[in-house]
Amino acid sequence: MWEKIRVKQELADQLADIRQHLHKYPELSFQEFQTCEYIASILEKWRIPFTRIGDTGIVVDIIGENGEGPHIGIRGDIDALPIQEKTGLPFSSAYPGVMHACGHDGHTSILLGTVYQLHRHKHLLSGRVRCIFQPGEEADGAARKLIDLGVLENPSVDAMLALHLWPHLPHGTVGVKYGAITASCDDFIITVEGKGGHSARPHQAIDAITISSQILQALPILVTKASSPIEPVVVHVGKIYGGTASNVVADKVVLEGTTRTVTREARARLKQQVADLSGNIAKNFGGTASVQYIESHPPVINNEWVTQALEESAKEILGGDRVVQLKEPSMGADDFGSFAEMVPSTYFRLGTARADQPVYDLHHPQFEFQDSIIPVGVELFTYTILSKLQRGVGKTC
Repeated sequence: MWEKIRVKQELADQLADIRQHLHKYPELSFQEFQTCEYIASILEKWRIPFTRIGDTGIVVDIIGENGEGPHIGIRGDIDALPIQEKTGLPFSSAYPGVMHACGHDGHTSILLGTVYQLHRHKHLLSGRVRCIFQPGEEADGAARKLIDLGVLENPSVDAMLALHLWPHLPHGTVGVKYGAITASCDDFIITVEGKGGHSARPHQAIDAITISSQILQALPILVTKASSPIEPVVVHVGKIYGGTASNVVADKVVLEGTTRTVTREARARLKQQVADLSGNIAKNFGGTASVQYIESHPPVINNEWVTQALEESAKEILGGDRVVQLKEPSMGADDFGSFAEMVPSTYFRLGTARADQPVYDLHHPQFEFQDSIIPVGVELFTYTILSKLQRGVGKTC
């Protein structure tokens, strides 16, 4: 099985060209019109049927010729970031202020390679595989929009896979994590209202700045005292604005921040705690505090059996020394969590770090990776599906 699905050099070269084209012509979330057309042109060249979903999404269903079986989904994100590239690559972004700084050009290329391989080997496949080229991962609610459009239905998807290139692991190393691997990401806007007045007569006013400072100092209590000490939780305020002059008591201040959790229970609890704490403090000072809570990405919580299938596959084709158990979840987020809420899934890391090159993190203007990682991702997806997931997903998930 393994030797039959190796990525040949001709395909590896094609995928490198595809990645470099995607990198040179990046597009922001929900603006991936040229990217979508380019993906479509590659599929048409390969004579692989596809359908469009939403404005810039593409779905490829590969129906196996080896009898009935489960329906497996793979997600690859296609959007870029509003970052000015500084890599100096010969195929650097042609668009000022837009860059593939999160590896989505690699994810798209890997998924295209997987589509090619599975289509070519569909005589080995039982069931079907749905390959989802997803727009808007860097924006809010993109995965949920595709789910609402029925991307997991007709027929229902039984299990899903996704990867993320990862500069904190050596090139070609696979990082797996059972349970939560990324955090939820929700935003809040706290609007504190008091009563304006002159600074010479503060007793006649209600200072929204003083109230806000008390809320700002109290919010960390939700991490240190209101959450389990072994449970990762983040509450962060990154923006504050209010007041009009140095001698005026401010009547309104706005605090904007984010929360991160790795369980659905903590996510729901924190939403209520932020509202209660802010409202109670403001009330004690004679003011009010209203909280707008914007739910974004849920945590990605990996299913045990699907993760085990991926881990075993990676060890079989790469060797046990190139597969590591990630010790802790990332407090970063990925909207693949919306898929993982609906379908047993696994999301894994594929290392890109090279000993002879400096390491730049995701979203850095100098983030880059070697094209040689693309065939590794293709072989991981293909082998995991053909050797593991097409066998009895419905029985074990």
